[in-house]
Amino acid sequence: MSRFQVKKVAVLGAGVMGAQIAAHLVNVRVPVVLFDLPAKEGSKNGIVTRAIDNLKKLKPAPLGDVADAGLIEAANYEDDLAKLGECDLVIEAIAERMDWKLDLYKKIAPHVAKHAILASNTSGLSITKLSEALPEALKPRFCGIHFFNPPRYMFLVELINTPTTEPQVLDQLETFVTSALGKGVVRAHDTPNFIANRVGIAGMLATLKEVEKFGLTPDVVDDLTGKKLGRASSGTFRTADVVGLDTMAHVVKTLQDNLDEKSDPFYSNFATPPVLAKLLELGNLGQKTKAGFFKKAGRDILRFDLAKGEYVPSGDKADEVYGRMLKKPAAQRLKLLRESEGAQGQFLWAILRDSFHYAAVHLETIAESARDIDLAMRWGFGMKQGPFELWQEAGWTQVAQWIQEDIDAGKALSTAPLPKWALEGPVAEAGGVHTPEGSWSASKNTFIAPRRLPVHERQLFPESVLGANAPDANSAGTTIQDEGDVRLWTLDGEVLIASIHSKMHAISPDVAEALAAGVELAEKDYKAMVIWSPDEMFSVGADLQAMLPAFVVAGIGAVEAAEEELQKVMLKIRYASVPVVSAVRGMALGGGCELAIHSARRVAAMESYVGLVEVGVGLIPGAGGLTYIARRAAENAAASTGTDLLPFLTEGFTAAAMAKVGTSALESKKLGFLLDSDVIVPNKDELLYVALQQAKAMADAGWRPPLRRQFKVAGRSGAATIQGQLVNMRDGGFISAHDFHIASLIAGVVTGGDVDAGSLVTEEYLMTLERKAFCSLIVHPKTQERIMGMLSTGKPVRN
Repeated sequence: MSRFQVKKVAVLGAGVMGAQIAAHLVNVRVPVVLFDLPAKEGSKNGIVTRAIDNLKKLKPAPLGDVADAGLIEAANYEDDLAKLGECDLVIEAIAERMDWKLDLYKKIAPHVAKHAILASNTSGLSITKLSEALPEALKPRFCGIHFFNPPRYMFLVELINTPTTEPQVLDQLETFVTSALGKGVVRAHDTPNFIANRVGIAGMLATLKEVEKFGLTPDVVDDLTGKKLGRASSGTFRTADVVGLDTMAHVVKTLQDNLDEKSDPFYSNFATPPVLAKLLELGNLGQKTKAGFFKKAGRDILRFDLAKGEYVPSGDKADEVYGRMLKKPAAQRLKLLRESEGAQGQFLWAILRDSFHYAAVHLETIAESARDIDLAMRWGFGMKQGPFELWQEAGWTQVAQWIQEDIDAGKALSTAPLPKWALEGPVAEAGGVHTPEGSWSASKNTFIAPRRLPVHERQLFPESVLGANAPDANSAGTTIQDEGDVRLWTLDGEVLIASIHSKMHAISPDVAEALAAGVELAEKDYKAMVIWSPDEMFSVGADLQAMLPAFVVAGIGAVEAAEEELQKVMLKIRYASVPVVSAVRGMALGGGCELAIHSARRVAAMESYVGLVEVGVGLIPGAGGLTYIARRAAENAAASTGTDLLPFLTEGFTAAAMAKVGTSALESKKLGFLLDSDVIVPNKDELLYVALQQAKAMADAGWRPPLRRQFKVAGRSGAATIQGQLVNMRDGGFISAHDFHIASLIAGVVTGGDVDAGSLVTEEYLMTLERKAFCSLIVHPKTQERIMGMLSTGKPVRN
């Protein structure tokens, strides 16, 4: 079977979205050429080169490594259209103007390769109307592709077909977007704003309507509609500011221009809210203009007051009683909110009811199944649950009855009744729209199973919906042992999997002991071992709370003994007779970083944040992290023509002394915590699959652990050089006296202590230096201040 290969992509339009899509393609190592109009002055590619330069400044960073900006090829429509013929995928991402897009299509159509897919990144324009400007031969290879902003971080991508799009084309594109770009794909029908923006923006407009009705302020609303409600922490108004009020207004206008009372019974609610109109008139577009619903004034956050036409102090919080209500089980939570007499409780019930009502009324026209709406809202709007999932969890029939009663009483935003399928028949009998057999399709009047393409086989535990009874990674496979906050289990009897489930996957003595037991078990009965956990964190490092009681009761000797045991576990992993692969995702900090770097290989999700951060709590890496830095410097120096170790040591020392954390897997590699031989996986849901495949391949290739050997260190002269630089930083006021003390101890360890330059040492020798330095800091009053500050507030103390 022939495989659709994407060797190169063209992105048309170097605006905010187009440039960031190009950046993400570079992140995942797909060659990309970025097009825009020829500049009127200077270089014809000036518009594109400025956009590429701007990528380096954007926050959150669209590039995993800012140096990769230079990998984006600049082009313009006047000179470079022939380059389109080299591309397998062309993504159009120009401004949301139908006439501009149609003109561009006529210009590019003759140059698009005969096998290439052409896709429009529009947030809501009709894909079918756009396709009408294309030659007949290109129409089968045209579709919509809707990335969410910012495209590096947002998991959702919507794919939209036209009546003439070949099904195989959508399958090919979904395969590429899923595995190569690392996204969650939802297929949407070609209706205004597709799924996520249709439901999400309608929900935002409904929220604004209910805010006005109940007389609430933006700060209180954001407190209610953020994490407490299981939604994005930024809440309603702050989210709008981040997205951009002009962007929000554009999506609202798409609804206004393409819908009416007949096609959408909620249409009367789509009028631009007065507060949004006023902010747009003032040019206050949110975060991009430093003023929107909120505005920062020095250290204070102000909110816009429409009645006064000015910004006033903010910071009000929701009543605590509603925070407690929102922690209750779903059925009890919704009942309490519906029966609440306070404005805040009534408001919460109203916006939840409105979301259920809207999703149910429009399911038939906008999505293939309820599953697509729920996943789109989770992946595109940061919701913990989609509207149908929450409705189902709270009791489908009871909630449906409440919604219909509110509609009949004139309390809802539309008089449109709930669809018949929501009140009776298979959905009511099943207790909801999601079942193990599939999710409800209102257009097909049946439950349909999720679409399965070959690429989905790489997702052993994909995200699913409540009620689908999908396999749970926390209990799947065969459990061999579950002690010490580590589950040892296997899926296939060939590779042992170690899953840490302590809080934040902190490494306590019990966790370390369980990992050591896992290595011994793997060496005895398995080909390899993979360290992987189902949730979004590898490990935040050593468990300080578990360490302090031992220190208080038994003194520093207990801490030193625990550190020595942890170091032995790291070496046990490094020199295991079977390959140990760390599957890293999210934070791998301190001891978590040390666990990863002592593994035979790392398979890391793109969004992996790796670093040695111990100085933040007044300590040094004590589980082999500094030993690793010294050893890698010696190995790199030996492989080069130079004889001076210090240049190879500088980056590692700086990373540890300044607690540098890679802001992506790519940056973590630059810091030396990932190696060129390690594998970076774009899609988080493919991480375990790839790690297992790597582990088996290493075992089948005849894995042997590295031989223990001595290596050279920079010695006291190297330490003195580093010390001189530290003195300048301290005397210049760049670091505190305690920072200087900690950094000096780090320098002493990575250079090998009081020995001559070029002396040969062992890992065990350096680990002894690590332990002594670590224990000397544990008893230091300023380090204890930092530890207690971190444990009590979660924030570093600078002293």
